[in-house]
Amino acid sequence: MAESSPTSTKARKNRRQSFEHKLPSMSSSISSLTEEIQCSICLEVFTDPVSTPCGHNFCKTCLNKCWNNSQTCSCPYCKETFKQRPDLKINTTLRELVDHCKKKNPEKTTEVLCDVCEERKLKALKSCLVCQSSYCETHLEPHLRVAGLKKHKLMDPVSNLEDYICQKHERPLELFCRDDQTCVCSICTIKDHENHNTVPIEEESQQKKTELMKTQKDVQKTIQNRIEKIQDIKHSAEVRKRNTEEEKAARVELFTDLIRSIERCQTELLEMMEEQQEAAEKQEQELIEELEQELTELKMRNTELEQLSHTEDHLHLLQIHSSLCSSRNTRNWPEISMKTHESLETLRRALNQLKDTIDDKLTQTVSTELKWMQQYAVDVTLDPDTAHPRLILSDDGKQVRHGDIRQKLPDNPERFDTCACVLGKEGFSSGRFYFEVQVKGKTEWDLGVARESIHRKGEITLSPSEGYWTVVLRNGDEYKACAGPSVSLSLRVKPQRVGVFVDYEEGLVSFYDVESSSRICSFTAQSFTEKLYPYFNPGPNDGGKNSSPLISTPVSYNNILLKLNTILK
Repeated sequence: MAESSPTSTKARKNRRQSFEHKLPSMSSSISSLTEEIQCSICLEVFTDPVSTPCGHNFCKTCLNKCWNNSQTCSCPYCKETFKQRPDLKINTTLRELVDHCKKKNPEKTTEVLCDVCEERKLKALKSCLVCQSSYCETHLEPHLRVAGLKKHKLMDPVSNLEDYICQKHERPLELFCRDDQTCVCSICTIKDHENHNTVPIEEESQQKKTELMKTQKDVQKTIQNRIEKIQDIKHSAEVRKRNTEEEKAARVELFTDLIRSIERCQTELLEMMEEQQEAAEKQEQELIEELEQELTELKMRNTELEQLSHTEDHLHLLQIHSSLCSSRNTRNWPEISMKTHESLETLRRALNQLKDTIDDKLTQTVSTELKWMQQYAVDVTLDPDTAHPRLILSDDGKQVRHGDIRQKLPDNPERFDTCACVLGKEGFSSGRFYFEVQVKGKTEWDLGVARESIHRKGEITLSPSEGYWTVVLRNGDEYKACAGPSVSLSLRVKPQRVGVFVDYEEGLVSFYDVESSSRICSFTAQSFTEKLYPYFNPGPNDGGKNSSPLISTPVSYNNILLKLNTILK
């Protein structure tokens, strides 16, 4: 019997091919629609089905391969030969039917059939690694009854039995070589894998299963971690969005109030100016009328004087001489000019009052804005590994000043070697942060933030294009924003403490005079793609004139409470 002796892999393949060629003739006995739409060449569901002139259907690729390997073009099913190679066009109706069946049966797998059945092939129940064949329940019976066949290794039916057989010795792959990490047969252990660490494949499989289970647990744990991380990000995004909307609303309300105040002051000033204008015009008209009256009188008097200077009536001359020569009541014109000047001064005072009101409102707005920003305060500690050798840092890393002696320090890649500057230890790649620096008593300094990839060696250029967003002081009173080129800043007072605020997502870097609650300058519409670090440069010592340190100072206690309250909310 065929099942009583091993069959070679080649013989088994030939038998399978013979069976496959018989399948088209069995199509009439297959009722399943899926089987009706199988290609008789590859025995799989059609892929891009095409029809031959004789009316049979095949996969386009399968049919082209058949004809490419043959000198004649004939139908693989009915063997009809065509004089010319037909122009194959996809059968769209059949393709739609195939697509429909695939959607209805997406997970259908090919059954393993018995290798012994001659007529209608039955479903295999087991595959034998020794016989290298698959058997249905009927043809499996000898393996369960005959003593010699009981020793054969049976397994669940598979269509790729050759993968379970040693291709070199045609024996079952029953062992696993741990040295070479490959499956081997019993003969392999004697020849090619002698003295190797080999174990039964069941044992190795169990160990691998244990490892896979551990890996699966790790993967599941990672999945859970990622799910939680996604939830955290979504929650943070919602909180940030809500806070942003609240902040926008607060700012809109603040600036709306400022605009209303300015408009109200403007209206009052315009009304005052109109009143002043009307009063001035009325006064001018009265003055003109009075002057014209006085001018008329003076002309008449002049005429009388002219006539009397030539009269011969001596008695009449003597009688009216006193009245003509006496002084007349006239207006004090310098006094009138003074009143006009006073009106102008009143107008100037009104303008100055409006300016002071606007300045107060702006100061109030900036102060409110500054307090809001201070809730994002961070504790900046300077990084000694980045400090230039001439800089001296305090033990707590909060102060830096310029020394006259170059220290012997390791030339770290992150250390500045030419420009006397230093970076903060912590970098920021998202959100908002704020820090304050005391600059009291200094004649020169640089402050701001710098991106992580800036050049640390050689001369540097302070500009956003080079990765620096900074404000500098030069010559004691010259302030500049290093915007590339630098922009001079006009400050009313000399800052003693400078606040630096960064909104990473908004691309904003702002500088403030903390004590006067005024904005120094802002860099807007910037694009940040990497970490930003606080940047300090205390400037040269200048013979002791600029010896005061730059000090990273904590935010006031009230602002810390504000931050805590915000977090608790």
